[in-house]
Amino acid sequence: MNLQRAIAAPPVVGLVYDERMCKHSEPTVMPHPESSMRIRAIWDKLGQARVTERCVIVPAKRAEDKDIACVHTMNHLKLIKSIDSLSAIPRSRIARRFNSIYLSEGSTEAAYLAAGSVLEVAERVAKGELNSGVAIVRPPGHHAEPDEAMGFCLFNNIAIAAHCLVHERPELGIHKILIVDWDVHHGNGTQKMFWSDSQVLFFSVHRFDSGTFYPSGDHGSHTMIGEGAGIGFNINVPWEHGRCGDADYLAVWDHILIPIARSYDPDMILISGGFDAAIGDPLGGCCITPYGYSIMTKKLMEFAKGKIVLALEGGYNLDSLENSVLACVETLLRQEKPTIKTPVSHPFRSTWSTIQMVRKILSPFWPVLSEELPQGLYANSRPYVFELSSSSDSDAEHKEEFTANSTEAPSGSVSDDFDILEPLGMLKIDVDGPKDRDALKSSLKREEIPCGPRPFPDQMVNVSVPWRPKYSEIDVWYACYGSNLDKSRFLCYVQGGQLDGMQIICRGAKDKSPPKEISWRMVPHRLFFAYAETKTWGPGGSAFLRPKRNDCEKTHVCMYKITLEQFNDILLQENDNRGSDLTVPLVDLSALSFVESNESTPLEVMKETRYGNLVCLGNVDGCPILTITSFWLEQKRQSQELLRRPRGSELNFSDEVLFSSL
Repeated sequence: MNLQRAIAAPPVVGLVYDERMCKHSEPTVMPHPESSMRIRAIWDKLGQARVTERCVIVPAKRAEDKDIACVHTMNHLKLIKSIDSLSAIPRSRIARRFNSIYLSEGSTEAAYLAAGSVLEVAERVAKGELNSGVAIVRPPGHHAEPDEAMGFCLFNNIAIAAHCLVHERPELGIHKILIVDWDVHHGNGTQKMFWSDSQVLFFSVHRFDSGTFYPSGDHGSHTMIGEGAGIGFNINVPWEHGRCGDADYLAVWDHILIPIARSYDPDMILISGGFDAAIGDPLGGCCITPYGYSIMTKKLMEFAKGKIVLALEGGYNLDSLENSVLACVETLLRQEKPTIKTPVSHPFRSTWSTIQMVRKILSPFWPVLSEELPQGLYANSRPYVFELSSSSDSDAEHKEEFTANSTEAPSGSVSDDFDILEPLGMLKIDVDGPKDRDALKSSLKREEIPCGPRPFPDQMVNVSVPWRPKYSEIDVWYACYGSNLDKSRFLCYVQGGQLDGMQIICRGAKDKSPPKEISWRMVPHRLFFAYAETKTWGPGGSAFLRPKRNDCEKTHVCMYKITLEQFNDILLQENDNRGSDLTVPLVDLSALSFVESNESTPLEVMKETRYGNLVCLGNVDGCPILTITSFWLEQKRQSQELLRRPRGSELNFSDEVLFSSL
C-alpha cells in the first residue's frame, strides 16, 4: 500500500524566478525583444494556471565566480562583474563591442542570478530533492562564448550548470549530461565549451539557412560533430528554411535524438529552452505549438529517471512564450490535459533530407543511426514552397499552405515541389519564362492609391525633372538584406503595390522596369535586425548592416541591378512613408563617386531618417554595389571622438541600440 502511494505521488517540480532579473532593462530608445516582460509574462501565466501552487519555489541564488570561471575567461568574468558600477556612457561603449548586446544598471546582478539559479535548481535535481526543475531566468545564455557576450547573452547559464555538475561536483554522481538546445538559434557558445567533452552530449536543432541565420557561419552545420574525446558528442540538426513546426521537430526526436539518448543513457538532461521557434515569434519564423513543446518534453522524460532542468533562453512572442512554458511545466508535473494538436501532421521533405544527412555523418559514432529509416517516410512529407507572395521566413505571421495530407502547392505560388536544400547563393529566385512572370504579376497586389491624402505625391516622380533621363542610363547594384531580400517585397518599391502584412501601399518608382539582373554575394558585414515590426512591412521588421569585427562575420545579400534613378526612388520610399517632392536626387553623381572611393558616406539630407547612410560594398563589371544602412554608423564614429574629450565635456548624440533575429 505504501509502495502504491509512493508511485502515485505527484512529481516534485522546482520553479525558480526572481524579479531582480528584470533590472537588466532594455533600452528606452526602441522596443527590444529581450525585455523584462518575458519572464514576468511567464510567471504571471503560471500563477493564473495555479501551477506555482503545485511546484516547489526555489529561491534564486547568485553564481560564484569560481563556477562561472569554469567555462568563461577571467577577463570576461571581470568585465560583466564591473557593469553595474559603470555609468551609462561607458556601459553603452562596452555593449557596442559585442554582437547584439545591451547593458544597463542591474545587468551584472541579473547575469549572476540567472547563472546561479540554473545551477541551484540543477543541483537540487541531481541530489534528488526535486524530480525536475524550470529556471525562468534572463538574460539568456547559450550564445555567450568563453570570452565574449553575444546574442543577448552575458553568461552561458546552461554550460555553467553542466560543467559544474559533471566536473566540479563528483559527489552528486552525475557523470553524463545531455544538453538539448531547441532554441531556434544555434547554441554556438555551449557547443564551443563542450567541443572536446564526451561527458556532455550537446544536441542543437536550429534554423541554419545555409549559414546565414543568426549567429551565422558554419558553426551550426551538421558537419560540426566535435573533436578529440568529444567527437560524435556534438550534434547539430540544421533547418534550411523557416516554418518548421511540430511534425518536423518530432521527426527529429524520433529518428535522431531519442535513439542517441537511449544509447548514451544520460544521468541528467538540461534543456536550453528557447521558445523562439514557437508559432508567431517575430525572430524565429518557425511554428511549434505548445502541444509540440509538451510532446518534446514528454519524450525526454523517459531518460535519466526524469531528471530534467529546463532553463529559459529565447522566445519573443509573449503569448506563445507563456503558453509553451506552461505546457512544459504541466508535462513535467505529469498533468495530462486535452490539447489541440497542430493541423499539419507531416514534416517538410527537406526535414527528411536533413535527418538522413545527420544520421549518415553520425552513424560511425552512434551505430543505432545506421539502421535504415522506415519506408514511406519521405512520401508522408510536404514540399517547402518558396513563395514570392508570402512574407519572408523571418516574419512572425504566416499561413500554412498545406493540409495534413496534401502534397500539392497552393494556387498562385511559384513552385513545383521546390525544396530549399541548396545554398542561398545557388537559389534561383527569378526563373525565366511566362509562368514566372505571370505568377510574379499576380503575387503583387497592384492597388490604386486611394482618394484623399496620398502616401506619395505624384510630383515625387515628375518626369519633367531634368536629372531623371541622365540617371536612367546609369546602372547600379542594389544590395538587399533582411525583409527586403524577398523579390516581391523589393518590387513593391519599384512597381508599387502592397503585400500581405504590409500596412502601407508603396507608390513605386517612375521607372517600373524589373531588375536587369539578380545575383547573390557574400559581403564582410554583420546583419542586425532592429525592429520586430514596422508600418511598411508589418511583422518581420527592418534590419541594418554594420561592419564586421572579425574575418568570420559575413552577410549574404541579394543584389538587384537597377538604374540610379530607380535607386533614388527606392531610397526615398525606404525613409519617407509620407512622401516628398524629389526635385533633386538624394544620391547624385558626386555622392556616387565619393562613396565608391570611401566605401560609405552619410547623406546629409537623410540624416534624420532610418536609412541615411550610403554604403558601397564593391563593384561588379563596372557597376557599384550600393546599399543603405543606419545613419547611426556615422553617429557612432562621431561619438567615439566625443568620448575622448575630457570629463565634463557635453555629449550630444543619439545612441541607437541595434539587435539581431534570435
